Amino acid sequence: MISRLIHIDATSDDSLQSQIRHKLVEGILVGSFASGTKLPSSRKLAVQLGVSRNTVVLVYQHLIDEGYIESRERSGIYVSASISQGKVELDLPHQQQKVNYDATSTNNNHRFKGALATTNATSCPQNWQKYTFPFIDGKFDSSLYPVREWRDANSKANTTREIYQWSELQGAEDDPMLLDEIRTKILPRRGIQANRDEILITVGSQQALHLICQLFVDQSVIVSVEEPGYPEMRELLIEQGAKLHYQAIDDKGLIVDKKLDQCDIIYTTPSHQTPTSITMSMDRRDEVLKKAHEQDLLIIEDDFEFESNFLGQPHPALRSLDNDNRVVYISCLSKVLASGIQIGFIVADSGVITELKKIRKMVMRNPPLNNQRAVAYFLSLGYYDAFMMHLHKVFFERWLTLREALNTYLPNCIDTGPIQGGTAYWITGPEKLDGEYLRQEAAKMGILIEPVKRYFASTAHPENCFRMGVTSIPNEKIREGVKKLAELIHHLTADYEEKLTNAKGKLLNDDALKQVLPGAILECQMVYGVPCLIELFADGTMKGRTGGTGSEVDSGRWWIEKGMYYRQWKLWAYGEIKSFYVIMDGDEMKWFDQNYCFVRQLELNGYIAK
Repeated sequence: MISRLIHIDATSDDSLQSQIRHKLVEGILVGSFASGTKLPSSRKLAVQLGVSRNTVVLVYQHLIDEGYIESRERSGIYVSASISQGKVELDLPHQQQKVNYDATSTNNNHRFKGALATTNATSCPQNWQKYTFPFIDGKFDSSLYPVREWRDANSKANTTREIYQWSELQGAEDDPMLLDEIRTKILPRRGIQANRDEILITVGSQQALHLICQLFVDQSVIVSVEEPGYPEMRELLIEQGAKLHYQAIDDKGLIVDKKLDQCDIIYTTPSHQTPTSITMSMDRRDEVLKKAHEQDLLIIEDDFEFESNFLGQPHPALRSLDNDNRVVYISCLSKVLASGIQIGFIVADSGVITELKKIRKMVMRNPPLNNQRAVAYFLSLGYYDAFMMHLHKVFFERWLTLREALNTYLPNCIDTGPIQGGTAYWITGPEKLDGEYLRQEAAKMGILIEPVKRYFASTAHPENCFRMGVTSIPNEKIREGVKKLAELIHHLTADYEEKLTNAKGKLLNDDALKQVLPGAILECQMVYGVPCLIELFADGTMKGRTGGTGSEVDSGRWWIEKGMYYRQWKLWAYGEIKSFYVIMDGDEMKWFDQNYCFVRQLELNGYIAK
């Protein structure tokens, strides 16, 4: 009975017509309804499925028009005999006579010549969405995707006139409309000027890196890569036989010294270094370009995350500062779009682009032209700019929330370094913290943090580091997730933490607090690497000011009660009342919470003039 093979799902987004058609076509193509099989009448099938007869009539009519079924006068509806033409007929009895001489004959592993030894496991489990607090960078919730705008751009790209246009492009040429949109809309943001013949469209950044490695790298080439750095690029370079030099980074980006003199190529991620999110300073950019000029080096600039600078304006790309054509620039559309569209691009001199086209042509002539044209419309209609502004706002809010939560719950326990943007924090925890064990225990609590071992080429890497991203977790869950993680970190490092009971220095009582605190200027370090000055006025008010880019100011009140220092900011620390025991150790002031756990260390930096 045919109705048993057709299941109607009342909860499906597909229409009844679409569901019935899908099952009929599937049954015909897989042989469940063989050629010449008589199908029930439209009236009978409608009764069996519990749908209107018109629904079945419309499905049948479409399938007749497309040749799947045929109507025979005075006989009924049959599966078309022509539908099986051109198919290979399997002779099952004959197939079963095949002899399997050796079980290894079906295993071709011994023939592999280019198999990759992957660095390690992925950054998170496949079911990351089921975790309550997924602090994983590069994963996205579907609510961020601009569905309506992409549908509109895709619809415009697939009109008859547009199809004729992009389908007539010859050879390995990219869509000129997309090339123009990239060179006039995206590249100027990075200070880059380029002609059409200086841009190549790729299937994301990874293909761009692969093509560049194919063109510039072999066994004779020494490539400098950042340490820690992007593991997939290391794998590509190793596959090409390159000799790798691992160059350290600091808070200004890739360190430029004589060690680079031995190299032929420098690979760097200056906008937001992978994985630390450090932005390369302007002075350091000048140093890199000067070194490349002096030593005749090529620079591969991977600018995958230039859109997400939150503090201050983004620095110009190395490519825009390059006067010698030494920089090959790689970027892509937003990572939120990447999973569905996969469009990246390379900017280099026209000679390099010509050669890269030849290599790309051996694998694929070009990324699908319909996708290219849809992206071109997505850019030209202003959807991309509007989308990026929305995304920037969402990620900035999450980025600030995560920073504030880390600074509130782990103020003297971790360090994230001075970063200006990006979508992830590289976190250095207490010296005795086992980052991998922390990750495992956190996952049991529904908290996903990213392991960092894969970013290091050397086995001698710090064990107390981990990474937290903001792309996959809603803003309202960040604070709670960090609070739970902080409790876990304090539990795992309790044996090594200074406690009120064993702290060096003198515990201050009410009288001592009243002598030391009024008019005091306290200096501390925020978790994100900038100084903070706190002024405690004698009238019970206080003022705080951070240094660095994006300086912040807040005010509040403070008081002394039962041997503890109390304070409440208007904005910082969520405006909550906090209380601390205070120990003075020379000019250093140590704060401990109500559970006698160490919270923050400050320096008494003077007194407010009266």
